[in-house]
Amino acid sequence: MKYQKVTATVLTTVMALGTCACGKSQETQTGTGEGVETITLRILENDTAKSEGYLDELLNAFNEAYKDKGIQAVDANMEEYSNLAENGPYGYGPDVLYQANDKLMAYAEDKHLMAIGKEDFECADQIPQEAWDAFAVTVDGQKYTCGVPVNVQEPMLFYRKDLLPEDWESTWDSDGSGTPDFFENWSSLYSYSKELYESSNGEKFGLVAPCNDLYMMAEFIFSYGGYVFGQNEDGSFNSEDIGFAAGDTANGIAAMRQFAGIMSEECLDDSIKQSRYSKVADGSYFCSISTPDTYVLFHDRLQEVYTGEGLSEEEADKKATENLGMVELPGKMPSDGDLESGTADTDTIVMGGVNGYGISAYTEHRDACIEFVNFATSYEMITKRAQILGIAPTRGDVADEIGGVTGMIFESLNEGHIYLMPSVKAVDQIWDPMQTLLSDVAKDAFRQSKGETVKYEDTSAIQDALDKADQSIYDAIYTLAN
Repeated sequence: MKYQKVTATVLTTVMALGTCACGKSQETQTGTGEGVETITLRILENDTAKSEGYLDELLNAFNEAYKDKGIQAVDANMEEYSNLAENGPYGYGPDVLYQANDKLMAYAEDKHLMAIGKEDFECADQIPQEAWDAFAVTVDGQKYTCGVPVNVQEPMLFYRKDLLPEDWESTWDSDGSGTPDFFENWSSLYSYSKELYESSNGEKFGLVAPCNDLYMMAEFIFSYGGYVFGQNEDGSFNSEDIGFAAGDTANGIAAMRQFAGIMSEECLDDSIKQSRYSKVADGSYFCSISTPDTYVLFHDRLQEVYTGEGLSEEEADKKATENLGMVELPGKMPSDGDLESGTADTDTIVMGGVNGYGISAYTEHRDACIEFVNFATSYEMITKRAQILGIAPTRGDVADEIGGVTGMIFESLNEGHIYLMPSVKAVDQIWDPMQTLLSDVAKDAFRQSKGETVKYEDTSAIQDALDKADQSIYDAIYTLAN
């Protein structure tokens, strides 16, 4: 790839943001031998990409390709969710950052990200418009794109295929579809999970998932008529209209509480977010919920189980690949929220998002940053990212080549089964109130089993809590901010 000047519109130009350098992270270094000036870019990636070695692969490949072109890229050595709004103006932020659309676009709304031209990126025609739309922002009546999509996300079920019940075709495929009922509807998943829990005297579990995680539990809200923000006539989000308490969401939260009663108590806090990989791998949990880009973590833990049973690394890797299953969440829920009823009459709607690269508005080297993002979103590097991390790539050519779940996710998105996270700053205020509520409601199941007083006796009590959560979010966005 030839290093060249590229055209890019910068939000600072149109929105009167003062230009700021990124301090020492942006210093130009003098090359040796030929007096070449080397630009050093700081790259912020997610923790999984770092721990699994993908970031090193990317940086090494880029630096090799650009060693004679005056650009090098290094790890920003910052936490995954380092705050660009706080760090950027003082010279401590990254030049390029990879994050989810709602996080990146919160920065864009406050003019911390550069606007880009899609025409500057080779990947543009390979990425569906729905993915690009996740990185669009409107300022002063003008629409800008502020991120380059890399992969699409939705919560998925991870399980071991070799631990499916032997009689599932005769016992758990009532409609003869060739797919177990517990992968098709939540009532059946509850029933199977309860059977595992009771037959093992609480030693084994069916589904165990992080009940304090809004992203993973949003299906118990959106499937019942809840939403994040309403929309104005022009399609923009109205953050004054907060909808977690809307519709029959109380029924959905009651269903989550019911399911928590047959989960491990780990479901109440963040410990499950680390233990789910090993617990699914060793069979303690039949399944758990996570996103496609964590596939590699489940795979590695399952590979370790097989090597522990005496298989070679190669044999264990092959067997883990064969036996690790990843499917969308069950497509139906009971409208009344009673998982014991066995009904499945409401479509499941999950929370989704798109991860991608953004470029800091504070970088002194915008053209070099665009070169890096172009390289990082190339066919070769997205293929490598998919191979190492198991992502669902937004590049159609890569998705077609490797197969997987990308097409299925976009189909679900187009059919309305995925609620794409609003790309507005106000989203930052939804997480704490809702995750506190979800955890507290789930905890009721354990209060009850321990003979303690429950806090949410019925859907009326849950509705009151949802109303208060909506008000708390509103206050955080408007009243407290002022």
